[in-house]
Amino acid sequence: MTRKMFRSLSIVAALLLAAAVQQTALAGPPLICHPIEIGNAKSLPWAGANWRDVKKDYDLNNLVADTLALLQPNTPVLERMETIRRATVYAVWSKRDHEVGITVKSNAIAEELHAKLMERVREAFRLNKPATMSLFDAGYLDASFKQAGYKSNVNTPNLADGYAMVRKGANHQGGNPEIEFALAIISEHPRQAAHQEHLQKAIAGAKDGSLLAINLVKHFGKPGQNLSSLRAQVASAKN
Repeated sequence: MTRKMFRSLSIVAALLLAAAVQQTALAGPPLICHPIEIGNAKSLPWAGANWRDVKKDYDLNNLVADTLALLQPNTPVLERMETIRRATVYAVWSKRDHEVGITVKSNAIAEELHAKLMERVREAFRLNKPATMSLFDAGYLDASFKQAGYKSNVNTPNLADGYAMVRKGANHQGGNPEIEFALAIISEHPRQAAHQEHLQKAIAGAKDGSLLAINLVKHFGKPGQNLSSLRAQVASAKN
């Protein structure tokens, strides 16, 4: 084998390995196993870049209060998504994942968090206040719990499922592209009829170089893609 052929095969092998690594990294339920890029923004304590890199010394008794404090009315959508993802991993996934070093001995924390977020929705409706973000938080948590295999006992009368709640909040904001991105992830697993529509709206509203663009390419693109090529890919699929 010549040096040139060997070099070519090495490059191909490296590209295949990179693709395999990205595919492995994004395997599993998307709301749980696919971290959201939030830059230097604040979220729940975390130990690393892996989807389940919880801090082993984090006091789970503080989880509900810490999560609610982070989910303020002006908190950006992407930060809300990552905070709720981490809260789900702490409250639900770590319960049966002994490798992370934390064991949740009951469902009390998960149930309390779900109940508190549903209370925010009911309070907004009762006071006739804007409910977009409260609907988003409760719906995104509900969908995350389901993808984590957890069934909450919290009553959600007249509010349907998580997807419906997030979509209702999106309607209040006239198609916020970050909320459309969240809906695209929720509707990806299991795949729903409106998934492609949500993805197209999110891409259409994203700006080059933004955190939304970075997350769109990370979650729905291919290795080496940028927002422009992802936009062309999705438009081509539509046609």
